[in-house]
Amino acid sequence: MAEGEELISVDYEVSGKGEAKRLGLVGWVQNTSRGTVQGQIQGPAVRVQELQEWLRKVGSPQSRISRAEFSNEKKIGELEHKEFQIVK
Repeated sequence: MAEGEELISVDYEVSGKGEAKRLGLVGWVQNTSRGTVQGQIQGPAVRVQELQEWLRKVGSPQSRISRAEFSNEKKIGELEHKEFQIVK
């Protein structure tokens, strides 16, 4: 991440997986009992928005995205996670 880039945090829920690691984002993801995937991504706003578009329109090869919801978007001063992890 480049120094001085605006950081944001956003919670999400989709029926599929993300590619946050490839984009250099941090946060977490977990499967829900409803058959969806939810989590939080943090990083430079441009990269987070890129992942949001990917989650809305593409998703992982094994998934079929029927909806993607994002909430709690906010600017943050520093990252709250060190990496992207799968929570079980």
